[in-house]
Amino acid sequence: MRRREFIATLGGAVAWPLAARAQQPAMPVIGFLNSASPGPFALLLSAFHEGLKDGGYVEGKNVTVEYRWADGQYDRLPALAADLVRRRVTVIAATGGTTTAQAAKAATTTIPILFIAGANPVGDGLVSSFNRPGGNVTGVSTYTSELVPKRLELLRELVPKATKIAMLVNSENTTDGQDAQNIMQKVGLPLLVLSARVETEFEREFISATQQGAQALLVSADPFFNSRRTQLVALAARYAVPAAYPWSEYAKAGGLMSYGTSIPGAYRQIGQYVTRILKGAKPADMPVEQPTKFEFVVNLKTAKTLGIDVPTSLLLRADEVIE
Repeated sequence: MRRREFIATLGGAVAWPLAARAQQPAMPVIGFLNSASPGPFALLLSAFHEGLKDGGYVEGKNVTVEYRWADGQYDRLPALAADLVRRRVTVIAATGGTTTAQAAKAATTTIPILFIAGANPVGDGLVSSFNRPGGNVTGVSTYTSELVPKRLELLRELVPKATKIAMLVNSENTTDGQDAQNIMQKVGLPLLVLSARVETEFEREFISATQQGAQALLVSADPFFNSRRTQLVALAARYAVPAAYPWSEYAKAGGLMSYGTSIPGAYRQIGQYVTRILKGAKPADMPVEQPTKFEFVVNLKTAKTLGIDVPTSLLLRADEVIE
């Protein structure tokens, strides 16, 4: 072979793999939208990535994730959702409550949306039905508001002498205020409603609760509150307020008790649902997942600090007792 022909052949051999790589399809892009902040959500993000891994997807290897965090500022969610739509993501994981899901749904009717939201996605206008969602939206229901009466019942068993109970809600979260009103109607018990939008308002509301004679506290299932659970638990301890929380992460951080679904489990389910979308499934044909297990956790150490004798009947019903 002549030298010139050899060089031409060699050049072609080098160029071919470069061209082949250039023609490879781009990795699918997942839009991850959340109403809270990334740092405190590390555990839930890990669960989401486990769900992706269950379906054979690993970030940076065969899928890309674009994250958008509202940092507790719910009014930012529409713009963040619109930004993901402009990015032309393959699917949007709208996590962090019903308000996040509603913002994503308002931004697109074509990109698949997978939500983690409260108990009534039909009533909230997210889907047509649990079994046949229709449209481009489906996801996981966490039964947050439906479980509050049960949480209140358990709290009253722990603190039977409490006649005045407060509930901390996030005024930025439109579903929180509605939940408080619904709970009062269901249980026939007036609640002292406390409202905090940002972390700096937490202590003000605890002071208000004690000044108004609140003897126990319910903390709403707000994603931003969950991302600040360490601060809320510390304030409950400082002001000696027996408090009931929506998820076990609070009790593990020192909260008195919690009753609710597994939030890491919900994030893992959403990761799994994302992989089904990436493999060609349609949201309209994917039923809304509903919880089948509810966790009741009691922190016995915190109860002793507050001078509360936990009834044996409650300890026997607890899924976990932290000592």
